[in-house]
Amino acid sequence: MKLFRSILLSVLILADPVTLLAPPVAAIQEAFAGVEPAGFSDARQIELLAHDLSVELLPDQHRLLATDRVTLKALDPNVQQVSLSLNATLQVNSIHAMDNRERHRISFTTDKGAGQGKDDGVQWVVVQLPGPARRDQVVRLEWHYEGTIHDPPREPRHLRFVTPSETAGHIGSEGVYLSGETHWYPDLPGSLPTFRVRAATPAGWEAVTHGMRNNRTASDRTVTADWEVTTKTEALTLVANRFVTKQRDWHDQDGRTVQVATYLFPDDAHLADEYLNASVQYLEAYTKLLGPYPFPKFAVVENFFASGLGMPSFTLLGSGVVKRHYVQPYALGHEIVHSWIGNSVLNDLEAGNWVEGLTTYLANYYYDELVGKPEQAREQRRMMLLGYAVYVAPDGDYPVGQFRRKSDQKDNAIGYQKSAMIFHMLRHEIGETAFWSGIRKLTTHYAGVHANWHDLERVFSEAGGKDLRWFFVQWVERSGAPSLSIEEARVQAENSAVEGTGRFVINARLRQTQEQGKAQPYRLRLRVLATMERGDVHATVLEVQSIHQTFTLTVPAQPRLLQIDPDFETFRRLTREHLPPMLNLYVTDRERSVVLPDAGAEADRAPYQALADRVAAQEIGQEQGGKPTVVQATDPQAVTADASVLVLGGPSINRAAGWAIRGCADRVNLEDDRFTVDGQGYEGADMALLVSCRQPERPHRVATLFYGLTARSAAKVARLLFFYGWQSYLVFRDGTVVARGDFGTARNETEVVFDSP
Repeated sequence: MKLFRSILLSVLILADPVTLLAPPVAAIQEAFAGVEPAGFSDARQIELLAHDLSVELLPDQHRLLATDRVTLKALDPNVQQVSLSLNATLQVNSIHAMDNRERHRISFTTDKGAGQGKDDGVQWVVVQLPGPARRDQVVRLEWHYEGTIHDPPREPRHLRFVTPSETAGHIGSEGVYLSGETHWYPDLPGSLPTFRVRAATPAGWEAVTHGMRNNRTASDRTVTADWEVTTKTEALTLVANRFVTKQRDWHDQDGRTVQVATYLFPDDAHLADEYLNASVQYLEAYTKLLGPYPFPKFAVVENFFASGLGMPSFTLLGSGVVKRHYVQPYALGHEIVHSWIGNSVLNDLEAGNWVEGLTTYLANYYYDELVGKPEQAREQRRMMLLGYAVYVAPDGDYPVGQFRRKSDQKDNAIGYQKSAMIFHMLRHEIGETAFWSGIRKLTTHYAGVHANWHDLERVFSEAGGKDLRWFFVQWVERSGAPSLSIEEARVQAENSAVEGTGRFVINARLRQTQEQGKAQPYRLRLRVLATMERGDVHATVLEVQSIHQTFTLTVPAQPRLLQIDPDFETFRRLTREHLPPMLNLYVTDRERSVVLPDAGAEADRAPYQALADRVAAQEIGQEQGGKPTVVQATDPQAVTADASVLVLGGPSINRAAGWAIRGCADRVNLEDDRFTVDGQGYEGADMALLVSCRQPERPHRVATLFYGLTARSAAKVARLLFFYGWQSYLVFRDGTVVARGDFGTARNETEVVFDSP
């Protein structure tokens, strides 16, 4: 089981910000790839079938006491030893071989260097079997071990919280988190066992894991819960805390019963019904698309550190996002789709990570289509292209098929957004019926099985009845994307057309711009729209297979506008120079400066200084370039250097504020106690403004200004400023967005406006 992290980039685009972006982390399978210590039994010689775990958690001591009865099966004859991984901080007290009712103590050794530096927190325990095991012989070993798991969560390094709080596992008074990365039970990497778990916690605590809880007993000192996990699982996550629980039964269209539950902290227990209702809403929607829900329960579990994790049968959400009503499609819906995609159909990580792209498509994107919000769906597609244009420089691009996990926004743009668009284009390529038939075949035939991009190619080729090798080569195995532009377009009236009646012919030429050294043109299906004088629209589909493609379009009236892919149905590279100015263009520029106030009282400058310190200390845009230069407005180089500039503080304390908005012309006006954006004035002590303009002297650079009319209003926004990177301007009242918008670009390369005759 991999810990699937929700993609929240859409939150940053279309809603108020949340406190994290939580990407996937390395799975056990990845952590041990290629590790075969000398003398150790190869995992292919042994299959790990089941765990029967009994664990006592002692939060105040950061300790656990555990017994694990492991069931193994020999795959090769004469297997004499088996090596299993375990957290290096845990001590194995004894291992017994179990034969019927007899127990025989057997010898073992440990090697903490077997990981060859790949995972220093893991030891390998080499167990000598009582005798050579025959092929298909079942071997049962009883382990007794104990120790400390104490890795307190650390704050993420990124301004946007691209990673969750970092921990390999923790047992403490604030909560318990034990995942596959914790290695808290004996394991064979790559195995898919079932589990029985008995978890004992202090009184007042509840433990939660995969599967169903069959029994619970409580005394004055201890709560004991028995859990059964009957589905094969890559790794088991166990959490515990002082939860208030609530549950209900939900029945799908075939009458199957699923337990829907919440495990929330007492302060948030009043949110239980909101999460239960939303969970049922998504289960009802996605079981119709994806088939029966694959687990006996779905639970929303609150976490003591920042996270958005999806495990088989539950999601673990940081307390911060729980309080922010994390029930949107891109949030809770995303976690629920992972139940099928990634937690039931498993990801063959060594062959690439397709799971995040498909989950993003089905949850973050497709739900808008499903509930009849086409404009919202179009905006999602636009933002997928925009994220790629902003965060993926051509010289730093890589194929979707090489994506494994997200560590920065570039990975997000490729592994989540571009990948999601690939599934959108695949759906158009093979048609609705075939696409959804392929999805159902995937969730049915690959349940409990690892799948990779080649498996998906086979499934959708069979569903669509066509060879899709070219499609997967072009979009999955090749890096980059085409940039499109209309090089020329002319309108000519047919001989029969007189005085605005009759037919007109549009002759145009489309150009694909390729990345340097990549001359092979993309094979594209592009929607072309021609809008006539009275607003009528003529639509067609253009098949493109060359760098320069001419086409002719005959329309029934005088055309006024020609558009190529106006609804962003095809993945392509938008040119940075033609994007609206925005904070994220500053973030991803290779040359950046921060301009601090040079006047005013220290209290007035304080929120801006704190923000500049965070920018300098944390990782922001560093995949594109180094840290920005921090200067004061008294330095003339701050506003003349060839760099994108972030100006902090308004005109009363920063003389560079007026310079920053010159590129916005008369659309923005600043005063000491008010500001105006697009003709709308704003004033009051609780107002703040974030605005970006193209620099008149250097239109390839942006100037961004952030300030509040008071220090308090600035501080209220500054903490989450870098979540608000996608619009040209945002107006805040008491920390809440009250207005936002874009300043249009000078030219859209895929549109042509025809002059009136």
